[in-house]
Amino acid sequence: MSKLLKIVMAAATLTMVSAGAHAADDVKARNIRFGYGLNEDSVQGRAARYFADELAKASDGKLKMMTFGGASLGSDSQMQSALQGGAQEMMVGSTATLVGIVKEYGVFDFPFLFNNEKEADAVLDGDFGTKLMKKLDEKGLVGIVYWENGFRNLTNNSHPVAKVEDLSGIKLRVMQNQVALDVFQTMGANAVPMAFSELFSALETGVVDGQENPVNTIESSKFYEVQKYLSLTKHVYSPWIVMASKKWWDGLSSTEQGMIEKAAVASRDFERKDNRAGTAKALDALKADGMQVTVVSDAELDRMREVVKPVIEKFSKQYGEETSNELMAAIKAARN
Repeated sequence: MSKLLKIVMAAATLTMVSAGAHAADDVKARNIRFGYGLNEDSVQGRAARYFADELAKASDGKLKMMTFGGASLGSDSQMQSALQGGAQEMMVGSTATLVGIVKEYGVFDFPFLFNNEKEADAVLDGDFGTKLMKKLDEKGLVGIVYWENGFRNLTNNSHPVAKVEDLSGIKLRVMQNQVALDVFQTMGANAVPMAFSELFSALETGVVDGQENPVNTIESSKFYEVQKYLSLTKHVYSPWIVMASKKWWDGLSSTEQGMIEKAAVASRDFERKDNRAGTAKALDALKADGMQVTVVSDAELDRMREVVKPVIEKFSKQYGEETSNELMAAIKAARN
């Protein structure tokens, strides 16, 4: 080996060592409180622990994420406020509760948008989903990745729901946003907005007759203990969003931010795979636990779509026709 080559290699080694040392110096020991609404034995809980493990590996244990499930840090809305004020670092929650902050997020509550999960992935991870996350910056939040809640289905304690008329008079807990309220009121239900953290007790005591959530959430939240009938409507695909407090985020180094973003993407991929693998298993478990399952026919789903069309038209104007048109274009592109 020539003397010149040895000098070049030695210089390169010193540069890499120096860069590594600089990166290490750029990562401080930090405790990160990460809150979520479901219980620890849920897809949210498993993904949160995976996120924490990935981040610990990337930072040599310096970035320590402490996960808090079961809404122990508050409801989604309460955690969002805590993030905005800098009192909490991170969370994952429903996009539905962001509508009061960034109205455009309401478009994800439109019924019957996506045919399957692949379409949803393409839209959420693409330009449309990223553009919406950027709107959170000026509201004191930082959007990082979307996790999957999944396709929402109906449960209740009154009777099986096989057609739109069966919803008449049912007191149905819905997400705390106006689209969900109008959709189910239009279909004849008595829609009641309520935080998820209050839902089990409300079902148990009869404050509401039913609710709507993905199968995995219904199973992990043990709604089968207080609900008899499940109807597979797949009426809304519901995403979750991982967010950080902007006040806190802006105080991180670019290296720390990059580690969190990389671990978040890994957690997103893990969570979606876990959620989808668990759906069929959860449905079998719900049947075994005594729930009566009704598969709503395609013809009846088409009738429901027709019934709620005026709601979509109304809120397309409210949330911005440009945003609605961009969403539909993104879905069309995903299908092609």
